[in-house]
Amino acid sequence: MKTLYPHILVTVVLSLGAIPLYADRPKPPARSFDDPGAPEFIRLDDRAGINPPIDSIGNYLVGPNYLPAPERKISKETPRGKVFQFTIDSKTTSLLNPGIARKVFGTIDPDHPRTLLVDTHEINYTRQITVHVASQFKKGKKAPFMVCHDGPKGNPKQVIFNILDNLIAEKRIPPLIAILVANGGGDAQGHQRGKEYDTMSGLYADYIEKEVLPLVEKNCSVRLTSNPDGRAVMGNSSGGSAALIMAWYRNNLYRRVLTTSGTFVNQQWPFDPRTPGGAWNFHEKLIPFSDKKPIRLFLAVGDNDLLNPNVMRDGMHDWVEANHLMAKALKAKGYAYQYLFCQNSGHGIANAMTQFLPHAIEWVWLGYGADR
Repeated sequence: MKTLYPHILVTVVLSLGAIPLYADRPKPPARSFDDPGAPEFIRLDDRAGINPPIDSIGNYLVGPNYLPAPERKISKETPRGKVFQFTIDSKTTSLLNPGIARKVFGTIDPDHPRTLLVDTHEINYTRQITVHVASQFKKGKKAPFMVCHDGPKGNPKQVIFNILDNLIAEKRIPPLIAILVANGGGDAQGHQRGKEYDTMSGLYADYIEKEVLPLVEKNCSVRLTSNPDGRAVMGNSSGGSAALIMAWYRNNLYRRVLTTSGTFVNQQWPFDPRTPGGAWNFHEKLIPFSDKKPIRLFLAVGDNDLLNPNVMRDGMHDWVEANHLMAKALKAKGYAYQYLFCQNSGHGIANAMTQFLPHAIEWVWLGYGADR
């Protein structure tokens, strides 16, 4: 689903309207923190406005009430970063060109019951890039940066920039450059956004590396670090799974990941026998049976998050279960992770993010530069 972070209309960000395909879907039931199969949580749910300790690892229960973080507002004395915007026409790129779109959702593939048959057609598209450059950025120096999926397709709201300016001014994160990348359009199987975000490969990371970052450096007069420890990626819903996909398949490029309502479910299209369950395979086999990667990962999901939002009934379309299983897999493998289960919150967890987003960004960047 295409819900973005509540501060900028994006992936980590946010805009959204109802998607007609799912208009008749009943509201998912609230899943309890102590349901069978849920991980064990440290409870913070009786104290609105309280986030987990910034240096902690593990599972935390928050909500059902939330207090907006003070970092969402900014004083006149706080240095403000500069915002740049430009567009990329798909016809000028070598990767992800042309795009795809569909008219109808699709039907279950009898040969591969875990996937769909979707009739698609080619499209051209434009993609807006919004860049926030910290005022503390030193020209000529290679800067750390954070890629944000589902970037705005118009003028961005300022809350995310307030958060970054405050965190940087307080030296809680490095003077980084935020790169908000709009998706290619549509949602899920058969649309360009689904191809970009749900494909289990390094394709989209390669696209960002080859087609986006050089234009950021050129159009914004900045230099970006090649050190993977200085590169973060964040996203909501399929943008969240895309964030981990980029770091997993291109760990030489990204090692810090922030996800909310992560689509760690079976949504990859077309079918790939190497990962027949799409992002569901992360917690089912990839994380448990692969060598531990140097990835630092923040996750959060709502207790009313999505449950089977399409015609597939494959047992791999429960967003809460998927994120619970992610937390278990990450803990068993010894990853540095923090997981928030947000009560009284639905897909996109916008109400909870007003409270925890500054904390999450700070947590993801913790330790950067410690050995510099």
